[in-house]
Amino acid sequence: MTTLITIFLVLGLSVLFTAGLRTASGTDLADHITNPQQRPVLGGSDPKMHAWQRFHVRYYTMTLVFVAFEMEMMFMYPWAVVFVEEGPKALAEMGMFLTILSVGILYGWREGIFRWE
Repeated sequence: MTTLITIFLVLGLSVLFTAGLRTASGTDLADHITNPQQRPVLGGSDPKMHAWQRFHVRYYTMTLVFVAFEMEMMFMYPWAVVFVEEGPKALAEMGMFLTILSVGILYGWREGIFRWE
């Protein structure tokens, strides 16, 4: 029985708290629901543009080149140990791996990631 009283007490306090906030701010909740895509989430001010507006990600090609070089170095060190045991088979596998990474680097080069601006 005490848990039921506690639940109703917490529910009543939350309703009173919400009603107090609504009257203190002087706005109606329906004003904020009319256009939910343009309401700010955490900023606290009105948005200047639509929430679904696209923006260009300029760091995509730099990320691609970083991942290509990072993967290359991450797998080269263990490969050196395996190469001693496996021989030509490990050399062919690393050749295929480096070819795939080289395609990513060439794509970044074509996109102009190595040009200084």
